[in-house]
Amino acid sequence: MQQPALELSNITKYFGPVVANNGINLTLEKGEILALLGENGSGKTTLMNMISGIYYPDEGQIKVNGREVVISSPDDAFKLGIGMVHQHFKLIDIFTAAQNIVLGVKDGKRYSISRSNGEVAAIAQKYGFEIDPKKKIYDMSVSEKQTVEIIKVLYRGADILILDEPTAVLTPQETQKLFSVMRAMKADGKSIIIITHKLNEVMEISDRVAVLRKGEYIGCVKTSETTKDALTEMMVGQKIVLNIERPETEIDRPLLEIRNLTVKSDEGSVAIEDLSFFIRGGEILGVAGIAGCGQRELCEAIAGLRKIESGGIYHEGESIVGLSPKEIYKKGIAMSFIPEDRLGMGLAPSLSITDNMMVKNYQDHTMGFKPLEIKEDEKPFKAFLKRIYNAVGSFFDRHSPFVNRRVARAEAEQVIKELDVVTPSTETPVRRLSGGNVQKVLLGREILTDPNVLITAYPVRGLDINSSYLIYDILNRRKEAGTGVLFIGEDLDVMLALCDKIMVLCHGRMMGVVHADRTTKERLGLMMTGALDVAEEKGKPMGVAKDTRIEEDE
Repeated sequence: MQQPALELSNITKYFGPVVANNGINLTLEKGEILALLGENGSGKTTLMNMISGIYYPDEGQIKVNGREVVISSPDDAFKLGIGMVHQHFKLIDIFTAAQNIVLGVKDGKRYSISRSNGEVAAIAQKYGFEIDPKKKIYDMSVSEKQTVEIIKVLYRGADILILDEPTAVLTPQETQKLFSVMRAMKADGKSIIIITHKLNEVMEISDRVAVLRKGEYIGCVKTSETTKDALTEMMVGQKIVLNIERPETEIDRPLLEIRNLTVKSDEGSVAIEDLSFFIRGGEILGVAGIAGCGQRELCEAIAGLRKIESGGIYHEGESIVGLSPKEIYKKGIAMSFIPEDRLGMGLAPSLSITDNMMVKNYQDHTMGFKPLEIKEDEKPFKAFLKRIYNAVGSFFDRHSPFVNRRVARAEAEQVIKELDVVTPSTETPVRRLSGGNVQKVLLGREILTDPNVLITAYPVRGLDINSSYLIYDILNRRKEAGTGVLFIGEDLDVMLALCDKIMVLCHGRMMGVVHADRTTKERLGLMMTGALDVAEEKGKPMGVAKDTRIEEDE
């Protein structure tokens, strides 16, 4: 009988009093693609980090090809033929693909650029990768960088590959190319573990699916013998309806208009070029594009966090160009921005949930100074003293370091209750919460201001199924309340189900705006890569202002 490529027995890992993995038993067969599923905080990453040598298990044993081994470092893992491709790439931008791939390899041979290029090209040809070994990393697309990371572990002789969210930032076409490569590696006897939250991809590419829940091993099933609903129930512990609603609403006037907007990136290059569109109340407008196509710069420009080069931004007809977020809020403009960097830009990680409720609108939580009444028959000197008191009191109320935490705590309790935030208390620092709960706190705080325009960037990135569908439900509720939602996402299946219309960007330029219920994922993928321009296809310019509205692909 053939030995498994990898066998985990009773693997347990503690972080202080917290049990991250508890008695995990798992096998990976040779020439198999195993999908690993679980909610945020279920222990998937911790388990994979122990296999790849980043963590060391406190209990249990690991066997590779039937032999018990000790993996105390990534170097040990490589020697055993185990390589992990992380979601966030670890490449040197100024080096070529081949230089990044061979970097750090000690094979006793003298370094040769031509030999390295040839070896990389041979691996690429064997498995069907499309890569130029001489191309610099800074000139590469996201999919090319991922290819370099995969070839890097193959070059080191990996027979067991761990891929962490490998399709998170890929177009449908790039995803299919990756799956073709994975099938070629499988045919060559490689064993692959894929961590993903996309159940449709799990059903398409994997042979078996292993599920973790709260650090416990729930079970492993053959993909051909299960369904997406059954897998979700295994992950969550109860039945969940995987259905994204698209409620019918009465579309209101444009709330936010963008006219001929041009914005530069941090490096000085043009990130958004001559972009025009609008968002209407009761509508979710999706923004699709390959990572780095100007989505972040667009959001920051609208929110007042980034200087624009030219063009206009109008909220209900009023220009907000040049206004800071504080000035936009002071003008009474009801607009909220939920950035992709939750703990860097969205929340203060060391502050409690209560304190984070006050970060955006600090002045609304001051102690509440009550001025003294000055009567008509008041004696002049007494009236003078009251005026001085009122003036001083009013000033210090606006600039007071003392705040009414009772109001903020009530808001925190409301967010925790309505969004089902898992936390010990309202005073827990947000950095101690899981990714899904951090996102709920951020989204809840922004919704408390009752915005009529909500800008959200990758709101479910890295979240589990349960948390993701809760976020979709919240966005739909805002839509039904008349809010205009700008939704920047990466899962095209979700965008097609959730959004009313989808605007596609390619290198900062608009490829068109299409109705979600009249297009396909494949068509969106072509637009994202610039292979299809709906505007040219229609024979009319996209994004031209007309009677305070923007022409669209009707």
